[in-house]
Amino acid sequence: MCLSSDVEKAKEVFDSGKYTCVLCKGDTLITSTERGVKPLVDFIDSGEDYTGFSAVDKIVGKSAGHLYMLMGVKSVHAVVMSREASEFLTSGGVKSTADTFTEKIINRMGNDICPMEKFVAGIDDSQLALLRIRETMAELQKNH
Repeated sequence: MCLSSDVEKAKEVFDSGKYTCVLCKGDTLITSTERGVKPLVDFIDSGEDYTGFSAVDKIVGKSAGHLYMLMGVKSVHAVVMSREASEFLTSGGVKSTADTFTEKIINRMGNDICPMEKFVAGIDDSQLALLRIRETMAELQKNH
């Protein structure tokens, strides 16, 4: 049964606690349990069309904002979203909402800014941001 909106349907699935990211458009639901920006890069790499989808995500910083822009989603709701990500999404015509807005997205250790956020700082070109995100993911994989 269709709920009042795609974002409400995505929130309901997300709130089941099983997923880190949920996309919804009509009867199409796409979920991921991957952490960070990896599921978004995977979605982009899939070649599928995500135009007009609504997304619910655990944490959205500007790096994820760039990826959602490239995907063409119409709205993003996050448990935690940086103000910078919200402003960036809104300026690109994507509705952004969050349970909590924050100044910065912190890394998993809790002791510094998220590396993805550091490497997209000052970038407004989403294709360039994707390139930087890929480089950062490769570097982080190499170091672990």
